[in-house]
Amino acid sequence: MGQEPHIGHLIKKELKRQGHTVTWLAGELHYSRQHMYYILGQSFIYTDLLLKISEITNTDFFVFYTKHLNRWKQS
Repeated sequence: MGQEPHIGHLIKKELKRQGHTVTWLAGELHYSRQHMYYILGQSFIYTDLLLKISEITNTDFFVFYTKHLNRWKQS
């Protein structure tokens, strides 16, 4: 099926683009900075958390999985 997107890396990249930090996101989610770095180090994030992150950053992170799925279907 090919390599799935590393969602943690994509979130960090978007935070940087928006001028935010991982510490900022941790605060928005009421998580510790260390726990947030742990979560973003993972290649997967549970959908309920990904939805919250999408809402906080106003970014549809689910689209990365949709694009991946569509490329897989076309091959």
